[in-house]
Amino acid sequence: MVGRRRLQRRRRVLRSWLARPANHFFPLAGRIASNPCSGLPELHCGNQGAELVVGEARVALASLDYSTQAASLERIVLPYGGEDDGVALSVQLVSFACGGFAVSWCTDHVLVDGTALCMLVGAWSELARSGTLAVGSQPNHDRSVFRPRAPPSYGAALDESFTPLPDAHDPSNRQQVDDGDNSIVKRLYYVEARDVARLRDAATSRDREGQRAASCVEAVSAYLWKALAGFVVGTAHDRCSVGLVVDGRRRFTSPGLRAYMRSYVGNVSTLVVREASAQELVRTPLPEVAAMVREAVSAPAYDEHFQELVDWVEEHKGPRRYAQTASQGLGSPAVIISSFLGVNTDFGFGHAAVMLPMAAARLSSGFVRIMAAPGGRGSSWIVGASLRPRLAAALIDSVIFKPLTAEHLGLRLLATQDRKSRL
Repeated sequence: MVGRRRLQRRRRVLRSWLARPANHFFPLAGRIASNPCSGLPELHCGNQGAELVVGEARVALASLDYSTQAASLERIVLPYGGEDDGVALSVQLVSFACGGFAVSWCTDHVLVDGTALCMLVGAWSELARSGTLAVGSQPNHDRSVFRPRAPPSYGAALDESFTPLPDAHDPSNRQQVDDGDNSIVKRLYYVEARDVARLRDAATSRDREGQRAASCVEAVSAYLWKALAGFVVGTAHDRCSVGLVVDGRRRFTSPGLRAYMRSYVGNVSTLVVREASAQELVRTPLPEVAAMVREAVSAPAYDEHFQELVDWVEEHKGPRRYAQTASQGLGSPAVIISSFLGVNTDFGFGHAAVMLPMAAARLSSGFVRIMAAPGGRGSSWIVGASLRPRLAAALIDSVIFKPLTAEHLGLRLLATQDRKSRL
């Protein structure tokens, strides 16, 4: 009865919170619908409201196996229809027997990218604690910044970086590594702060005067790229790729554009891909591979790149859907990496034990999502990874990527909770 009252109280609090961010992120209170003439998805901003789903799990959070996504996080998140159901935002509250709870925010990529969804969570946290949003936290919904040119203009390289989704399911077009098992394993890892620092130090060159230190993300990207190259050598492929999901909001060079787009709510992410010889990658020292990653990210002229993306999308509007070629298991084997390192999860009663974006597995050799451990736990990371079995096996021997446990998250299974969860 106490647990039921607690759930009802949390439901009331969460429902009262829903209205606050909806006033600022009003598109997410709308509905996704298909245009009857073109068949293209449209967002109808009729203030229908976000969906609130409430559930109860009769287990303790500490009893879950956090080393695999299927045994932990994927069991918490309820199915979300997105564009098929028309709901722009579904907020899910699940209470557990131990007194803990989980909140999930589910939306459709047709509306926002991962950074924009993290902005929503951060704004929700700020509103819950202070009741207001700082000027720098106000979301920007202006769609007039990037408009398609007439006629649309883009380079051949951009066109080649996308693949029609129907074709991506044709096995004759698939050029993935044949390791005898094309399945995907989903793992959760904990990377301790000292290992992040050690890896960054190892990826920083001491030979070049004045060269800046490798960033943490550059270092881990280089590490994973070399790991991928290690099992590609000896297969039918002689090259492999690394892809990094880049948030364009921080990459625009025009001062006015960069300031204006900083809080833009929408899709402003792009995939930067670098390909190299697998044998060369195995032989190349980690600092040089990290420099290759850094050069790949810094090379594009992002102002023009995103304008070309807008033009490309305009010219390819229609019922057919597209995705980045590297993320669909086409071409050389690739590991795709995204990172979200600055989200505030304190809603007035402490930081979350874990926060991690969940997404459908890519068909690449690896799709890795890096999240800073909530609450600034010494700059440690929580990593979600969807991997081909051989790449997952390579990380088993790693001293850096440790299987995530309840202890890493500060969750403790009390004797009374243990008995209750078994009932």
